[in-house]
Amino acid sequence: MRNETRGTLELTLAMVLSGTLGIFVVESGAAPFDVVFFRCLFGAVALGAYSLARGYFTGHGFTPGKLGLAALGGVFIVFNWVFLFEAYEATSISFATVVYHTQPFFLVVLGAVLFRERITAAKFGWLGVAFVGLVLVSGIRPGDTASLKGLGLALAAAVLYALSTVVTKRITGVRPHLIALVQVLVGLPLLLPFVDLRGTGGIGAGWGWLVGLGFVHTGLMYVLMYAAYQKLPTAKIAVLAFTYPAVAMFADWAVYGHHIGLVQALGVPLIVLAGLKVTLAARTPAAAPAPRTAGRAPEAASPVATRSA
Repeated sequence: MRNETRGTLELTLAMVLSGTLGIFVVESGAAPFDVVFFRCLFGAVALGAYSLARGYFTGHGFTPGKLGLAALGGVFIVFNWVFLFEAYEATSISFATVVYHTQPFFLVVLGAVLFRERITAAKFGWLGVAFVGLVLVSGIRPGDTASLKGLGLALAAAVLYALSTVVTKRITGVRPHLIALVQVLVGLPLLLPFVDLRGTGGIGAGWGWLVGLGFVHTGLMYVLMYAAYQKLPTAKIAVLAFTYPAVAMFADWAVYGHHIGLVQALGVPLIVLAGLKVTLAARTPAAAPAPRTAGRAPEAASPVATRSA
């Protein structure tokens, strides 16, 4: 099997897994803070075991500064998950996922604000297209407080995702698996004050879903993504990333019967197309995944390298 074909299969599988994440969150029956805490816990075990088995701790490449950046990125990514899972509860997996995919536009804005990066006329145009799509997707009517709350939570998650991306992109020479491991480890003490440990004893079968979130949606999914990054051109990575919202919307409909209305559906392709254009414009071959040489530690490509949750 050719490298690119293998990479396509790996990234597609990773995005399909990402699209089912909402079901695991809902079926666990746990509160969002509890879900994220145990995702971090089981995810740390999975990523730690994989990194140990592959010998990634040897010559890890961390310096105090890089470790601090990874930890800061972890703060953003962990609370990004909390807000996203709260959005699932407030509205639906489909609605929250589509709104969450406004992330590329917040990256553009943050780049302009923090690093004075120029926003081209084309990017302004696509930002406008995305905004129209967001208005259509929201479909919020007067008094619809649930949708309004879900919209706010999903947008907050997207902003935190963008912040994590900005921070993580500044880490070089460290394997992405180790950066992800630091990020989930940061989540444990960070979320512990908000977790109801006594209440988790009553979730029963929900433990299976929580373990799945850690080992499948954090461990296996990230391993597949990072393996795929080394084999695929940037354009294909950006396109395949949109498998995630497609699967999430289908899964939400198939399992819970949730679907977005006709007017909302008109906004989905606008957000997807605008996001794809902005993402492709922002990615260059120099930002592609690290070289596969065994003697060098690859550059960072954290869990936020694609729009997977």
